[in-house]
Amino acid sequence: MSATETPPEEAQPKRARDHWDQAADWTWGVMRRIHLGTRKPGNWLQLFHFAVVGGSGYVVNLIVFTLLTGPAGINHLLAAVGAFAVAVSNNFLLNRHWTFRHQGAKDAHAGFQAARFFTVSLVGLAVNLLVLELLVTSAGLPELLSQAIAVLVATPVNFVGNKLWTFDR
Repeated sequence: MSATETPPEEAQPKRARDHWDQAADWTWGVMRRIHLGTRKPGNWLQLFHFAVVGGSGYVVNLIVFTLLTGPAGINHLLAAVGAFAVAVSNNFLLNRHWTFRHQGAKDAHAGFQAARFFTVSLVGLAVNLLVLELLVTSAGLPELLSQAIAVLVATPVNFVGNKLWTFDR
């Protein structure tokens, strides 16, 4: 090696952690929080409250969906979005004032929480719409049954997102 050549270890600087490594670390951190959270009895009560609120939102969602697809004659995907808008408003208010109240939900700014809740709910809606469309078009299931299944599939996404982000202290 000549005096002007740089050694191989100096020529190639150490690679910074790439996005995949960072995403894996973030995902592992979320999974660890969920695992540790299952050991606290208060979290199970909170999950029960979330399920009750979700159940009321589920009923609201299906009633609005039925009214929009039936008498109003709206396409099932647009009806799902309309039903989502009504149900998400119901769920935000009940979760803020009942489910997550001991987590400091009522102490935080409602507008900030509403924005986060809506963001999490949009991710849940994306899951819902994907499952709904697959069940209606590919599986040939009735629209109402498909919507009922799709809402159930999206529920864990909503709980984890709201627990760890929207109403986190």
